[in-house]
Parts: sequence; structure tokens; C-alpha cells
Amino acid sequence: HMEERPYACANCGKSFRQRQTLVKHQRVHSDEKLFSCTDCDKSFRHKTSLIIHQRIHTGERPFTCPECRKSF
Repeated sequence: HMEERPYACANCGKSFRQRQTLVKHQRVHSDEKLFSCTDCDKSFRHKTSLIIHQRIHTGERPFTCPECRKSF
């Protein structure tokens, strides 16, 4: 199936189905980092990257191996 991808990045030509996905993608071409950690001086381009990073400070280990039960 051909998926229509009407939103193209002016910097690299990569195209997206949704405008918001293009907006998120465009951050890779800039130094803009909108999401800052309140516990240290690190900043991130994407909110999900900040959330994953914050686990360093909280000690959260949300995934458990079904075989050995080790969490990570």
C-alpha cells in the first residue's frame, strides 16, 4: 500500500503522514532542546527522552524479564 506522506522536511526531504510528526522530526536539525531535567543540567529534544532519562534519578525500572524476573 502506498501511504500518503504530504508533510516533507525542508532540510532532508523525509516525509510524514502527520504534521506534528514532521514538527518533532525537525528538532533533529536544530540545537533546540525544549525538555529540561529538573534534577541535573541535561536537556532533550523529545519529551519521551526526558522521561527515560529521569529514571536515572528515580531508580525506576519499569521492565521485567519474564524469564529471570530481572528488572531494567
